[in-house]
Amino acid sequence: MRYIPTTEKEKKDILKFLGISRFEELIDCIPPEIRLKGEVKVPGPLSEIELLKDLGELAKKNADMNDYSVFLGGGSYDHFVPVIIQSIISRSEFLTAYTPYQAEISQGTLQTIYEYQSLICELTGMDISNASMYDGASALAEAVLMACRVNGKDKVLVSSTVNPNYRDVISTYCSGVGISVETIPSAEGCTDNDGLKNRLSDKICCAVFQYPNFFGIIEDIEKISETIF
Repeated sequence: MRYIPTTEKEKKDILKFLGISRFEELIDCIPPEIRLKGEVKVPGPLSEIELLKDLGELAKKNADMNDYSVFLGGGSYDHFVPVIIQSIISRSEFLTAYTPYQAEISQGTLQTIYEYQSLICELTGMDISNASMYDGASALAEAVLMACRVNGKDKVLVSSTVNPNYRDVISTYCSGVGISVETIPSAEGCTDNDGLKNRLSDKICCAVFQYPNFFGIIEDIEKISETIF
C-alpha cells in the first residue's frame, strides 16, 4: 500500500508516550485567533483510479512538451525514450548507477560499459571513452584534470554556456590542485568565438564546451575547433 494510516490503538499509544490525553494539547501554543475554524472545504475521498483520472484532467490544462516545442534549455529538451529502456533498466545489472568495484558480482554492468565505450570510440574516432563515472559533472571535471596531467599546463577555459552546476564542479576539482579556471563569455546564447580567441595562450590546458549547450542551442563546434587548433 502507498499509504498506511495509524490505527486508533497506535494513536492512543503515541499520546500516552508523549504524556498527553488528546491531540489538541499539541497545538495549545498556537494562538486561537489564527487557528482554522470549521472544516476544510476539500472534496471527498476518491479511489486510486478516480484520483489518477482527476489529476490527469488537471494536468491537461498545462502546456506540455508533447504539444509544444521547448526552448527552456538547462536539460529541458525534447527527448525520445524507447519503450524497451524501461525493461532494460529494470534488470538487476542495470538497477544501480554505482560504479561496480567487484567484477565477480557486477559482470553484466562491466560488459555493458565495455561495449558502450567501444561503440562510442568507433562512432566518434576518439582513442578512449570512459562510461564508468558517477555523473556528467564529475566526468567532465575528471576529463579536465586528465588533460592537465597529459600536457602539464595549468589553465582551463570553460564556456559560460556550460551547465553552471558543471562549472562549479570543475572549479571545485581544480581549486585543490592549483589549476586556474577562466570563463569564456557568450553571445546570443552561444560561446563567443572572439572571446575564446582572446583568451587562448600557450598556458591553456583545454577548453570546455557543451553540445547542445545549457540553453539548448547547438554550438558551432567546427568554428570553435578551428579557433583552438
